[in-house]
Amino acid sequence: MDKASIAGVFLAIVGIVAGLLMEGGNLGQILQPTAALIVFGGTMGAVLLQFPLTTVMAAFRSLAHVFTEPRKQSDQIIRMLIAFANKARRNGVVSLDADLQTIQDPFLKQTIMLAVDGTEPNDLRKIMGVSLDSITESEERLPAVFESAGGFSPTIGILGAVLGLIQVMQHIDNVQEVGRGIAVAFVATIYGVGIANLFFLPFAGKMRIQIREENQRREMMLEGVISILEGINPRMLEVKLGGFLDNSDKSKQERAA
Repeated sequence: MDKASIAGVFLAIVGIVAGLLMEGGNLGQILQPTAALIVFGGTMGAVLLQFPLTTVMAAFRSLAHVFTEPRKQSDQIIRMLIAFANKARRNGVVSLDADLQTIQDPFLKQTIMLAVDGTEPNDLRKIMGVSLDSITESEERLPAVFESAGGFSPTIGILGAVLGLIQVMQHIDNVQEVGRGIAVAFVATIYGVGIANLFFLPFAGKMRIQIREENQRREMMLEGVISILEGINPRMLEVKLGGFLDNSDKSKQERAA
C-alpha cells in the first residue's frame, strides 16, 4: 500500500472531524443524506455528461493505483536492456527473438519485436512514438475525470445551498423546517468543497505523477532498443539509460552493480 496516500486520507478526515468535535459539534451535524445526494448525484451526473461511460469506469478502477505503491522497475529494465545489448553484439539483433516470450511489458515487447524484424532506428522511433503518444493520451483522460469532478462539486455544493435556502424561505414560519433547511444548505457546501479538495483533485494529481513516471519508463525502453539497433556499447548504454532514473532508482542500481 502507498503509505502517503493512506496517511493523507486519514489525516484529512481525522483533522476535520477532530476540529468539529473540538468546537463542540458532532458528526450528526454534517451527516446529511439530502446534501450528500445533491452533491454526489449532481457531480456524477455532470461527469457522465462530459466523459464517456467507459472512461469514467476506467478512471474509478484506476483509483486502486492511487493507494498502491508503484513498482519502480526501471533499474531492472536497464539491466535487461544491457543484457540484450550484449547478446545483440555477439549474435545479432535477430537473436533477441528468443527472449520475446520472457518480456512482460507490452510496450517493450512490441519495440523488441519490431527491432528483430529489421526496422530501421528512425522508423522504429516514429512508429513507437505514435504508440507512446496514443497511450499517453488515453491515460491522461483518467485524471481528467477527477479534475472535472473537483471542478463541478463545489458548484453543485452551492446549488445545494441555494436549494436549502429556498426551503428556508418557504417555511419561514416553521422554526424546525428553517433549521433543517439551513443545515442542508451549509452541509451541501461542505460536501462540495470537501470532496473536491480532499479527494478528487488530489486523486488526479497523484495519478498524473504516476502516468508521467510510466511514460518516462516507456521512453527509456524505446531509447534503449534504438541504441541497441545502433550498436552502442553496453557500458555507454548503461550510462545513457541511467539518465532516466531518479535518485532512489540510481541508488538501487549502484547497489545492484
